[in-house]
Amino acid sequence: MSELLLIDDDQELCELLVSWLSQEGFQVRACHDGQSARKALAETAPAAVVLDVMLPDGSGLELLKQLRSDHPELPVLMLSARGEPLDRILGLELGADDYLAKPCDPRELTARLRAVLRRSHPTAVSSQIELGDLTFSPVRGVVSIDEQEQTLTVSESRLLEALLKQPGEPLDKQELAQIALGRKLTLYDRSLDMHVSNLRKKIGPHPDGRPRIVALRSRGYYYSL
Repeated sequence: MSELLLIDDDQELCELLVSWLSQEGFQVRACHDGQSARKALAETAPAAVVLDVMLPDGSGLELLKQLRSDHPELPVLMLSARGEPLDRILGLELGADDYLAKPCDPRELTARLRAVLRRSHPTAVSSQIELGDLTFSPVRGVVSIDEQEQTLTVSESRLLEALLKQPGEPLDKQELAQIALGRKLTLYDRSLDMHVSNLRKKIGPHPDGRPRIVALRSRGYYYSL
């Protein structure tokens, strides 16, 4: 049974989601502010976190930033009642694996959680990948360039693995979204682009200055050789 940490100040919504997710086989601990969430994270090791953007004692985005610093490999799904594009962009830039606007369908939340949890457990056959000065361990979710390690989020790890397995070959955006996000992109959905942007920042360019991940307009991305 996967243990989830739900962080949202809407207690009625939390009761609804805890009831629904429990019926779906999850064990859920709910917190209603950042302070209790930090305490819960110090006491337990959840399989994933569902985090609201707005909290009574601070921004959920600030808590996300701390989560990414302390637990870079922990899957995080953001919620927002405001549905502002800027919230979505900031959340993804700070390392959220996925994002849902409230009110959300509990069935969609369940599907997104199961997808991110599947992606967070690579199969044992995923061995270390070496390409030039880059070494990547899908199992650990760690990329090393010139012996400098960077820990990737679940989505970043799946994305890089897909690109490295077919270097120089363009991969369609929808195909990459299915691999990295566990779902197809919707209209105006820039989730994949934000994960690519974050990944580019972490791995940097080739030693000669060329970008490692190249975008093909309206098509997708590839890892350059």
